[in-house]
Order: sequence, then C-alpha cells, then structure tokens
Amino acid sequence: MANKQRKSQKPRIGITIGDINGIGPEIIIKVLQDKRIANLITPIIYGSGKVLTKYKRLLNLEEFSYHQYNTNSYLNEKKPNVVNCWHDSAEIQPGKVVEQAGKYALQAMQRATEDLRNDFLDAVVTCPINKANMPKDEFPFKGHTDYYTSEFEAQNSLMVMCSEQLKIAVLTDHIPLTEVKKFVTRERLINKVEVLEKMLKDDFGIQKPKIAVLGLNPHAGEEGLLGNEEQEVISPTLSELHKKGHLVFGPYPADGFFASLTHQKFDAVLAMYHDQGLIPFKILAFEEGVNYTAGLPIVRTSPDHGTAYNIAGKGIAHEGSLREAIFMAHNIVRNREDKIERKIRVNVDAELKKDSKDTVQN
Repeated sequence: MANKQRKSQKPRIGITIGDINGIGPEIIIKVLQDKRIANLITPIIYGSGKVLTKYKRLLNLEEFSYHQYNTNSYLNEKKPNVVNCWHDSAEIQPGKVVEQAGKYALQAMQRATEDLRNDFLDAVVTCPINKANMPKDEFPFKGHTDYYTSEFEAQNSLMVMCSEQLKIAVLTDHIPLTEVKKFVTRERLINKVEVLEKMLKDDFGIQKPKIAVLGLNPHAGEEGLLGNEEQEVISPTLSELHKKGHLVFGPYPADGFFASLTHQKFDAVLAMYHDQGLIPFKILAFEEGVNYTAGLPIVRTSPDHGTAYNIAGKGIAHEGSLREAIFMAHNIVRNREDKIERKIRVNVDAELKKDSKDTVQN
C-alpha cells in the first residue's frame, strides 16, 4: 500500500492476527471493542474480516465493529480498520494446530511488513503464532524477533520483556540450554548491553539508564567453584563497559536477585538465557507484560504469551497484555518523534547561533 495523506496525527498501529485458531482474534476484538482506543491510535488489523466476524458471533462480542480497508477505500480514523490478507473463507478451529493457519499468519505479517516499509504504519503489534505450523520454506525463523531482524536488516536486535515496573532482556533467546554457554562472549555482551541502553534512552526516555546483568551459573559461579564464565567473561566485560561510562553492574546471582527486589534499583536487567529472564518476568508482570524487539528501525511489540490453544474460542482469554502492547507501541512512536524533533531544534539553534556570531564578526 502506498502512503496516503494523513487526516490525523494519531499513530497508525498495525495489529497482525497471528494464528487464527489461537487467542489472537479474541483478544484483538476484546481490546478494540473499547472505542476509546481509536482516540489514541488508528488501529489497522492485518488478517481477515470474515474470521473476526466469526469470533465476534462465537463469543457474543457485539460491541466490536470495524471498517474494511483496501487501497481503493479510505482509512477510518474513528474505528478499527481491517486489511484482508487472504480472500478464501477460512474455517476457524479454535485450539487446533492447522497448517493453513500458519500460512494465514505469515500472510498477515508479510502485508504488515510491506506497509511498515512504505511508512504507511508507524508500528506493528503482533499476536501469537505457532512456529510449528508456520511454512518452513518461507519462514525459516525461530519467531517474530528473528523475522523482523532479518526483514529490516538489523545488525543487533534484542528481545526485551517490558512492563511499567520491570524490563528484562535476554542475552540468548530461543536456543537450547545446552548451547547457551558458547554464546556468552565479550562481543555479544557488549552488543546487547549497548542495544539495551540505546532502547532505554531513545524509546523510554531514560537519560542515564542503570542495567543489572545476571550471572550464568548458580550463585554467579561462586568465584569459580560453580563455573568460570563470570570470572573469565562476564565480570571483565562489565568492568570494561563501566570504565567507558556505561552504568552496568553485576553479575548478580539470579536466584536471589528478584526475591530480594534488587531489580527495583535498576532500569533494566540482562539475563543470560530465556527462562532465567522470562520465568521471573511472567510471575511478576504476566497480565501487563509486553514483548518488545529492541534494536530495530521499526517499532514492534507483542503480548508476552503464546497462542493459548487450551482456552481458544472459550471467551476467557485475558486481553490485558495486548492492550499494554498497543499502549507501549504508541508511547515508543511518540518518544522517537520527540527525539527527532529535539535533534532538529538543537541543529537549528546551533545554525542560528553560528549565523548570529558570523554577523557580529562581520
């Protein structure tokens, strides 16, 4: 879709439907039936109007309505818009893993990606997919994070679980536990800390972010008795970063770090591997948690849960995480816009001062 003249300054937020047999369609409907959302953003759903209508009737969610959008129509600024990414009549089978559902999910992602590239969208919020039924030949990725990193040719991206009070990034995300050790390197630590620090500054407006880093081994290695990675890699790298002015501290033993509420002293935490970071996050902030991909030129958020097949189609899925993902996408878009405006003002001020000085000297 080509970019069209905007009637409103509200951010355009794309929402991909995810696996149509998971809870994605339900939580989308539940969030967007609140008409106040359209006062904040212009929501654009990438999926199928027919699928949404089927779930609306199945779950008796009559407050939800939408505008069908295509290249020949207008974008409705006052209600959700739907972009049909396929035109066959998809059968919904809540709770079932169906091959065609993976193909639909990818088509929605690809269409939204195209609109991100064309600046038609300001951000994308992705509902859960099931990697098991995604078409392997077209989607050779471990998840959304790798997909968007590849599509937008980002050098370094980072999966960060975010809530208002807690932000946890992971040095290694979707890799087997037996493989984690070889990824704990000086170069990777430096890259991920820098991406995390830039995210906190640019996207969350924290001028001097403080970052805690967890150890890899029990008790953070206990001075080499339970592993050497802390002494040989993590501690020296953190010292190097600290000397360069980065407010990064650790490594902290992971077992007591959250129980003692030490995380409250920091703006973000870098865990060494997936479960080390996500288990405490989901205990502390599951219903409000958001998965954010840092390090991309575009803004991408998602709920912090999966397809939840076991409750799909039953009307009991909680939409709080998707709502927070939309709010966070909105806030990050605004923060990035503010940063650009501040930079422009600084450059203009500098030019004016230079011109004024030249005039006085002449």
